[in-house]
Amino acid sequence: MPGLLYDTGALVAAERRHPMIWRLHDRANAAGIVPVVPVVVLAQAWRAAPQHNLSRLLRGCRILPDDEIAGRAAGRACAAAGTSDVVDALVVVTATQLAAPVATSDPDDLAHLAASLGATLALHPL
Repeated sequence: MPGLLYDTGALVAAERRHPMIWRLHDRANAAGIVPVVPVVVLAQAWRAAPQHNLSRLLRGCRILPDDEIAGRAAGRACAAAGTSDVVDALVVVTATQLAAPVATSDPDDLAHLAASLGATLALHPL
């Protein structure tokens, strides 16, 4: 596994104790991989405190700040795909830049966004 990126669905699944995300997370950490979570994904998933399971997952992750370059690329991705979901677009842009697979509950939308950029993503559907 070359890396790993979590989308909002993965974080929600962790909070809900979905076994698939926990197996993936444990396997990644055991292989020395620190999954990446774009800060906008964390913001979208963080709805109430405390979120004990999500907090536990995040201790084994790296939170990646977004920047102007990522923002512009995500905007272009939205325009190319005909969508307005900037969080998904930032996930796709970040995963493409890192060449990282994405753990997601939304594989079709992410694949559509990636295809609109001429990219292909490895997806771990949850």
